[in-house]
Amino acid sequence: MQDAPWHTVDGKHYGVPYQWGPNVLMYNTNVFPEAPTSWSVIFEEQNLPDGKSNKDRVQAYVGPIYIADAALYLKTKNPELGITDPYELTEEQFAAALELLRSQREIVSKYWGDYLVQVEDFKTEGFVASSSWPLQVNLLQLDGAPIASVIPAEGATGWADTTMMSATAPHPNCAYLWLNHSADPKVQGDVAYWFGSAPSVPSACDGASELFGTEGCAANGFDTFDQIYFWKTPIAACGNGSTDCVTYDRWVEEFTSIVGQ
Repeated sequence: MQDAPWHTVDGKHYGVPYQWGPNVLMYNTNVFPEAPTSWSVIFEEQNLPDGKSNKDRVQAYVGPIYIADAALYLKTKNPELGITDPYELTEEQFAAALELLRSQREIVSKYWGDYLVQVEDFKTEGFVASSSWPLQVNLLQLDGAPIASVIPAEGATGWADTTMMSATAPHPNCAYLWLNHSADPKVQGDVAYWFGSAPSVPSACDGASELFGTEGCAANGFDTFDQIYFWKTPIAACGNGSTDCVTYDRWVEEFTSIVGQ
């Protein structure tokens, strides 16, 4: 987190890590007595362990960055595509991810973007599996719902928030004080407890916050860090000296055409 590429350029830091979290596979334990091991349960039409089809019973995230989730699944399913980074996709790899999302559209009747709406959907609309955040999992479990989550074998995407200060901030000294405050272990633990996220400061898991601790860190995915491909903006540079990767404006255009929004 200290040297993460999304806030560090040429060895210079332009932000302070705040909170992060994985995009987990949330599932109904009545339908899945054992945790699903692959994202295939939401990407491909199939019968689930209860003997019923997954059609109209699974959700997907409504955002262009979700193309990376499809690419990550294909990284393992179709290794011949040569995907190494789900955010650095050539035209061929990008086309394969789009095709997967188009076929997924046949089984996904509703996309989620608002976490509270997804919580309600899982309570009342019959959905049994979806990409999600630990926050929704925790809220549903607190309500007694038969819900659990897992990082499948393919890994998962995830998000990391960083606090930055404007170059024209009128009171930079105050801003620096706030940045220091935001990295305090107790503050980190309190925020993680409230939001269902993982702290960027590991000592927040050691009892610095009376609200949080080792169990809270485990529940919010702290131990999954090495399995996460963190969100980043797709750019032309492919990370291997080439500049033929598909840029984010195309991600937005193509994803919008698939989901119809």
